[in-house]
Amino acid sequence: MKKTLFCVISVWLIMSTVCSYAQTRFSEFSNQFVKGYKSLKIPGLQLSYADNLRAIQSAANIERQYVFFKGIQKGLNIFKREQLLPAEKTDYDLIGYETALNLERLDLEKQWKSSAADSISQTGLYHLPNGKKWYVYFLKRWVAVNVNPDSIFEFGLEQVKKVKQHIENIRISSGLSEPAFYKHLGDDSFFITNRAMVQERFEKIKQTVAKNLSNVFNVQQVPALSIEQGRDEAVAQTPGYYNSNTFYYNYFNKPYNKRQADWLFIHEAIPGHHYQSSIAARVTQSPVQSLFYYLGFSEGWAAYTEELGRQIGLYQTPYDELGKWEWDIVRSVRVPLDVALNYYGWSDEQALAFWKKNIYGQDDIAMREINRMKRWPAQVVTYKYGAAKIMAWRAILEKQEGLQFDIKAFHDKVLNGGSLPFFMIENKLFGKTLQ
Repeated sequence: MKKTLFCVISVWLIMSTVCSYAQTRFSEFSNQFVKGYKSLKIPGLQLSYADNLRAIQSAANIERQYVFFKGIQKGLNIFKREQLLPAEKTDYDLIGYETALNLERLDLEKQWKSSAADSISQTGLYHLPNGKKWYVYFLKRWVAVNVNPDSIFEFGLEQVKKVKQHIENIRISSGLSEPAFYKHLGDDSFFITNRAMVQERFEKIKQTVAKNLSNVFNVQQVPALSIEQGRDEAVAQTPGYYNSNTFYYNYFNKPYNKRQADWLFIHEAIPGHHYQSSIAARVTQSPVQSLFYYLGFSEGWAAYTEELGRQIGLYQTPYDELGKWEWDIVRSVRVPLDVALNYYGWSDEQALAFWKKNIYGQDDIAMREINRMKRWPAQVVTYKYGAAKIMAWRAILEKQEGLQFDIKAFHDKVLNGGSLPFFMIENKLFGKTLQ
């Protein structure tokens, strides 16, 4: 018995020493990654494909980056992930994720340099050397490494079908014929023509959300939110935006559509961007995690929260909810169009025909959105993909946990890790990446 106990203790001591040594070495490894990554001064991801291509460094610097990431890739193989501490596993996964994506980017940049391209076409990514491969990379960088253009195209078509059905259901419930319904949506009663009244509406929405947020959240304290009229005419085409603890509504002496007020505040302010980014800002981050921020998650979260409108006291009429779907059909149609324009090579005429087939009454913004997708490939996919991901996680857990499911705890788990790629949040929720 004593001999057996001695053997058990001896094995435990040996394993503890090995694990401790591995952890120490990983700490050194991750510190070297941070130091090396910073020294490379890699340009951040830009919205515009042209800006990303202009930022490509010299051949010598590309080679420096390549050698660094290949070394990191080999270094990761030394460690056994299961032997690392939880925080180190996060760093391990992030380093592996970023290393793989950067190596894919560098292969494309090497080919770009060797093609001796002396100008960047403004007609779209599809028309550039390796344009389709660049699109695959941007899709992975903006969305997720396990997606591909064909699957995203099909996902987009499914979303278009679902959102159109939501709109049709509201139309049917109104008792109006289709022509009468869409004519009614232009009625003066849906529009505000006074800045003070627009301000007042958003202030009331803010109060309503504050009163009801605890229905679905373990409410966390975030900085006070200001509501102001937007003054930047460069972004006047959007109904509103968020920046530095302030929600801006764009009112430029044009009737303001009341139907867009509820979803817009949810998305841009609380519990959308303001709430999520405020929580992320105070998450204790490792030096590795502090290097990266994932806008795909941020936009996906904000779009997801629009689904919570009724639970936080908004969407009090079918038309308030319709406003969400009126904008969501735009988001949905953009998903397959983004793939079609940048990967399948659709013309503007094909894209416009697809738009008009699926979106009623918003032809005035069609070409603006088509041009946006050509300038900023893959970015528009983040909203729908991210929201669908979070909704899918929630549905799985609701089914698994039944009456024990706690939506507040679910939201905590999604938010409290800070800004991470989708697969890492999924790992934290389920212990694995789902298929």
